[in-house]
Amino acid sequence: MGTTSLPTSWRSVLPHLDEQLPPDRTPQTASRDGVQVNLPMELVRQSVLQKEHWDIPAEIVEAYRAFRPTPLWRAERFERAVGARVPIYVKYEGGNISGSHKLNTALAQAYYYAKAGVRELVSGTGAGQWGTALAAACAMFGMKCTVFMVGNSLRRKPYRGTLMRTLGATVHASPSPLTEVAAQSRAGVNSLSLAIGEAVEYAAKTDGAAFCIGSGETYSILHQSVIGLEAADQLAALDAEVDAVVGCVGAGSNFGGIALPFFAEAAATGTRAPLLLAAESSTTPKLTRGTYAYDRTDATGTGPMEAMYTIGSSYPIPDSHSAGLRFHGAAKVLSAMRHRDQIAATAIGQVDALDAGRLFTRSEMVLPAPESGHALAAAARLASAGADANSGLLRSERGVVVCVSGHGYLDLGAYQQLMDGELSDVAPDPEELRRAMSGLQTAQEPVGAGAHHD
Repeated sequence: MGTTSLPTSWRSVLPHLDEQLPPDRTPQTASRDGVQVNLPMELVRQSVLQKEHWDIPAEIVEAYRAFRPTPLWRAERFERAVGARVPIYVKYEGGNISGSHKLNTALAQAYYYAKAGVRELVSGTGAGQWGTALAAACAMFGMKCTVFMVGNSLRRKPYRGTLMRTLGATVHASPSPLTEVAAQSRAGVNSLSLAIGEAVEYAAKTDGAAFCIGSGETYSILHQSVIGLEAADQLAALDAEVDAVVGCVGAGSNFGGIALPFFAEAAATGTRAPLLLAAESSTTPKLTRGTYAYDRTDATGTGPMEAMYTIGSSYPIPDSHSAGLRFHGAAKVLSAMRHRDQIAATAIGQVDALDAGRLFTRSEMVLPAPESGHALAAAARLASAGADANSGLLRSERGVVVCVSGHGYLDLGAYQQLMDGELSDVAPDPEELRRAMSGLQTAQEPVGAGAHHD
């Protein structure tokens, strides 16, 4: 098992992109009374400055020491189970109180918000991993926490709510009766966009509160770089080489966390970057079937419009156990890189994802979250297949490293349905996709950027 020291700085990919990210735009629906999301200045700086290395404050490093560095190992039994031709290395982020990688940025954000004088953090969560991480971080830094969790996910996984409440958080099923955006929405109970929208509205109306989110923001992906930095050192300690890096994608924090440090290192040293493969849910195929356009990030429609790969924030996402992957858009930094062919993507169905997760459990004795099953299925294809018919990607020739972003102990209902034969995959309706993406403003190619394909 690979070990390494705990990183004391985060690494940004921004200095290594050909151009700056497309600027955000003010939505046409915005007014003087529109919701404002106020970030601590340090998070703003981390989102825009062309600075590569950011010192991690001592208080955050000390908090990380409770669970970092996280383990990396060669999953040889899983390799045999999937018929892999090359090694598969696993970076496991599920061994902390939140059960996922989300705690990496939750601790950082709670630290910066607390320093800014905020007394309560409010957020939306899909599968509950982010909500749990935020509840834990707020408890550590002495803050209140309020979480809006996608209703279907909370009903399927009530103990996620119990864990958040144990940590001191207040938890509401979304849609809730507390917000106007929920009363007016047509997105339904499966929408992470709606849960986020409720949190934005609630925070704006509550004294001493601030909205925060932990997935697609550039600063959040920066905080997650500890994953890739550790993984690179651990692979080097094992004298291992990989030519593919895989992570699942909701908005993109764990994928960005493990993949972008490899891209930054290749750019800094003038070497070729490995294949960076984003595994998304087939129910929410923004990177494989979406469009690169300006879209809103939540259901209020009052926040800045971001350039992203999106299937449209109004798209009624089919119900599935992809949970935290059910977000309509991808992070703007990942979207820009996808637009320039710097990352690749493939869509995985929930049955394949849970099959891969079950196989990984039986072979490696680690139960992955359903989201992580998407990454494991994609990694297995790269390591064992001649060519992936879905993505057109050739197999790995040297090795694959995959981020298992969280554990599945609160997702056993999904595995039970799989074993009972009750699951199937619902393909997105092409007409619904077209309708949800119609009218979006295309994000123009930045000057000097490379060609792209959809």
